Amino acid sequence: MSAPTIDAPVAPRAGMRFVVEGPPVGALWRRAVLRAVLVPLPVLAPLVALAPSRDHRFNLYWHGGMFRDDPLRIVPHTVDSLPGYLRLGNFRLFGRMLEKTLDTAAYALSEVLGLPVNVGLRLVSFVSAILLCVLAVLLAESIVAPGRMFRRAPSTVAAVVPFAVAAGFVAAGGSSPIVLFGGLYLASAALVLGVTAALCRIDPGKPLRLWWMPLLLLGGAGLAAFNEIAYLALPLATVAVLVRGGLVLGLRPGRLLTAAPARALGLVWVGFLPVFLAVRVVIRRYCAAGTCYKGSDVRFGPETWESLPVRAIAWLPPLQWPAAAPRGSWAGGLVLIGAVLVIGLVAGQAIRDLPRLSRVGRRPAVALAAPAGALVLLGAGMGSLNVDVQQLVATGRWGYGWRDSAVTTTAGALLLVALAHLVRPRGRLIIAPVVAVLLFAATATVSATANKQQRDLAMSAPAARLADRVAVEMADFDPTPGGAGRRCALRAEFVELHADSPFSVRRFDESLEVASRQRADVAFCPGVTG
Repeated sequence: MSAPTIDAPVAPRAGMRFVVEGPPVGALWRRAVLRAVLVPLPVLAPLVALAPSRDHRFNLYWHGGMFRDDPLRIVPHTVDSLPGYLRLGNFRLFGRMLEKTLDTAAYALSEVLGLPVNVGLRLVSFVSAILLCVLAVLLAESIVAPGRMFRRAPSTVAAVVPFAVAAGFVAAGGSSPIVLFGGLYLASAALVLGVTAALCRIDPGKPLRLWWMPLLLLGGAGLAAFNEIAYLALPLATVAVLVRGGLVLGLRPGRLLTAAPARALGLVWVGFLPVFLAVRVVIRRYCAAGTCYKGSDVRFGPETWESLPVRAIAWLPPLQWPAAAPRGSWAGGLVLIGAVLVIGLVAGQAIRDLPRLSRVGRRPAVALAAPAGALVLLGAGMGSLNVDVQQLVATGRWGYGWRDSAVTTTAGALLLVALAHLVRPRGRLIIAPVVAVLLFAATATVSATANKQQRDLAMSAPAARLADRVAVEMADFDPTPGGAGRRCALRAEFVELHADSPFSVRRFDESLEVASRQRADVAFCPGVTG
């Protein structure tokens, strides 16, 4: 008598799988993260000595001088300044703490290394850009990976994303986050991606832990007290969690809305909304009286609808290149050669790894495209409500950057990568990622040369050259009478250059005096600023 035959269950087909024997999963992940760290550097390197502008040329010395020896003072100092900032139309409690922390770090780094503070500023902003690129990779993997993310090889998406994100790091005008307050805005965009990735990775098969609940409520309140860019985290996370649950995990609607990720998301919303609404009501009352700083004011009208489609495409690198280099050529010089060599080597490694990475099916690709497209629209909508952005659009400056560029460039890069993975030549699924790596790598090299042209253009201005000389003098601080004479001469040049702006002169005196007292306990210009 023979034993009965037992039919083994058919293994479910995975949307992505490890297809070729090769390096262990850990090595592939280390390479993926390393690419995200390395690719932005040659794109941003031409800006390493770009002089700070606008408020940043003062804030670096002011914040650095005040908090270099006592960083914990940042907290009470920011809390004490909140009423004044509310009257100007913004709140940004934790965002301002981060801004002061980054300025202090740039100041301290410059002091320790003996470098001009503008170099420290750019190095800190480069770190924020790298963090943003790494989190873009992790967010993409958090969405497309159906199971435990680090137990499987990274997907082909992870090989393409760093090149696409870095290609958008273009210094597209003086308001671009790559030029102005880069560390703050890029780090804020990284926060948006990080929050979304964390919520996406909550296991819907497990209950929500009770001790998470107060932390989620506090996290939502913290996002509402961060800045305007952080406001986008929850709408993005809502789209990402729902789309991933439906398309990647295959959850039914009832389960999708009651599982742990949705419950966690709801708690964050509950913590976010009371703080957000209260702050917006207070700001609206101040702005209605006409006392708001226009960079924080919200103007909804026909200009908003005219600006929205423009800001929805302004992140495209070909539109940003003319904004960065309106008078120069982007294709030429040592910067292009260096960028081609460095980015080309990294791209070659990425292409070699592609056959060993997990493949991305149509449903995971759509699941990535949906939140990426939503974030493009969210960022564009935020920018379109601002008067300054509306003026950029009205004057035809389509590719110019603003703080919304910190999220739209990254979201646009993720959207393009997702669309590239929807292109599936019959029998040759690896072709589209290879072409995407090559295309985005070439785009990143052009962005590097555009940044070089922007640096040359910006440093041709007398104000930028003077700021550079002040930074050099402060880096090699001389407390002797000879040093005081040079600093007074620099101040005299600044006063002459800004004779029509007493406010700028006052900020110059206050900030440099604080830094000089911190450096050597002497006045910046004895008898004038002391």
